[in-house]
Amino acid sequence: MTKKYKFLLFVVCLIGLIAFQAKVIMPWVLDVVASDLFLNDAPTEEEKSQSGQMLSYAFDQCNLYISNEVDSDVSVSYSSEALNAWDIGGHQYVVNANIDLLPEDGAPLTARYVCRIKFSGDDSNPTEFTNVDNWSVSGVSGLDDYL
Repeated sequence: MTKKYKFLLFVVCLIGLIAFQAKVIMPWVLDVVASDLFLNDAPTEEEKSQSGQMLSYAFDQCNLYISNEVDSDVSVSYSSEALNAWDIGGHQYVVNANIDLLPEDGAPLTARYVCRIKFSGDDSNPTEFTNVDNWSVSGVSGLDDYL
């Protein structure tokens, strides 16, 4: 095959590729983008309120977990609310809070912890939120010396 025909074949294939992309690929991509796949509705006021309540329950359950896991020679007092708390979806939460620790043989200190926790109960039943068995802590960081 001569150079002239190779170049002509290259140009024809390039034009065919561009036409295929414009007539087949792009309409399919636009259909996918316009579908509900990427639709993310803004939460309603009720959902925001429920999310705030769940963050409060997650904070309480993290504190309960810490009180059960902390060394027996350390006294613990908790802040009244979390510094930050995030709903990361799928009934999973991340809580960041301060905790006051008083070891028997040391000076009192304030530590900051991060707790990742998941709710696995029925969220339509409010009594499920306080049941410890419906919560599972994935990890607590910042208190490694005391847990």
